[in-house]
Amino acid sequence: MIHGHMARCVLSAFRSICGEDGVSLGEAVREQHGKDESVHRCRPPDVVVFPRCVEEVSALAKVCHKHRLPIIPFGTGTGLEGGVGAMKGGVCFSLRNMEQVLDLHPEDFDVTVEPGVTRKTLNAYLRDTGLWFPVDPGADASLCGMAATSASGTNAVRYGTMRENVINLEVVLADGSVVHTAGKGRRPRYSPGKSGYNLTNLFVGSEGTLGIITKTTLRLYGIPEAMVSAVCSFPSVQAAVDSTVQTLQAGVPIARIEFLDDVMIDACNRFSSLSYPVTPTLFLEFHGSEQSLEEQVKTAEDITQSNGGSDFQWARDTETRNRLWKARHDAWYAALALRPGCKAYSTDVCVPLSRLPQIIVETKEDLIENRLTGPIAGHVGDGNFHCLMVVDPNDPEEMHRVHLFTERLARRALAMDGTCTGEHGVGLGKRALLCEEMGPVGIQVMQSLKDALDPNNLMNPGKILQREEP
Repeated sequence: MIHGHMARCVLSAFRSICGEDGVSLGEAVREQHGKDESVHRCRPPDVVVFPRCVEEVSALAKVCHKHRLPIIPFGTGTGLEGGVGAMKGGVCFSLRNMEQVLDLHPEDFDVTVEPGVTRKTLNAYLRDTGLWFPVDPGADASLCGMAATSASGTNAVRYGTMRENVINLEVVLADGSVVHTAGKGRRPRYSPGKSGYNLTNLFVGSEGTLGIITKTTLRLYGIPEAMVSAVCSFPSVQAAVDSTVQTLQAGVPIARIEFLDDVMIDACNRFSSLSYPVTPTLFLEFHGSEQSLEEQVKTAEDITQSNGGSDFQWARDTETRNRLWKARHDAWYAALALRPGCKAYSTDVCVPLSRLPQIIVETKEDLIENRLTGPIAGHVGDGNFHCLMVVDPNDPEEMHRVHLFTERLARRALAMDGTCTGEHGVGLGKRALLCEEMGPVGIQVMQSLKDALDPNNLMNPGKILQREEP
């Protein structure tokens, strides 16, 4: 907490850096910045600052470093693991005023953006260039925030996650110094080149615990000549996942392949006014030239039908395709609509593709046995799936059952050589599971890196690592 003379001194310094309007002590503003879209309770910071450029971020960080004040970066607040809560009070750096798209190089397929730029804003900016940025976690998240959590999404099977698409980062460290992870102004097409340690990927996924990302340089792609989407229903989870694996093995460069279980497709039908059969279902999308699409679609259809899949229901025009994928992205709200007045929590495990049918079947049995509502949807092309747990936060007994279920699910994934988090990050809720996943030596290496870059534990303290305070 900031008290007395120090508070006056610190606030005066903050206002001299980013102006009266750039500093807020208001309760509503602090609470808005103390919570994301997760079930974790609000932990408001003591003060919120609104820097307008990297120089201001650096100057503010130097003040915090001098006075040993925790720093919590904030983008759009769309995270799902409690990553923005101010566990020890301190200063929230709200980066929404840094909203410039910088240094677009269409011929080099890259662009640099500030933290206030979201995924949809960038793609709107790129609309007339013939380029797009495909990583799509569903939420219209900050691109720098997506780098900080190593976000993924429906297009990852074709285009990769943020980890594969970040070329360079500008990061303000805990002491206010500024580092460019691939060298200042460098834009190697395949980051990070071979020059020294891979600093870029050290910060991708670091969730604000090592520094504040103030710029990210991203890889762009040409907008495909043609896109077509399809829906296919299956008699079982096994048949749907077998079709996915066989499609990938056949070398079909599928752009999206999403799994929805029977409970999830029923919820989406109700919420989005659709009428798909209530059975395990794949949503698919193909990108390419008109000729290559014909070949992709024929191969995929042959494979799905050999596994008992239905004929494809097509979404060829842009409006129908957008409606289909909006329904997939609205799965969170469709799940919530199953129990009005309740809250949702999304699990986030990832396993090798060969283990996906087993873990989904065991998870569905676990849900039924423990009387829990948890429709399943997943980026099945990379083994990542989510149970959208719908829970009454005012029912402690149900909350306890959900907590035990999520721990069982994560440990089930770890036992199958998977991970406790496919894309949402560790945040608050998965720190103990991370220790089980990485083992003591792996955690010690992470802690050593954290101590080297942030010896006073000021950067987003309490997230990812469970450091014992002296």
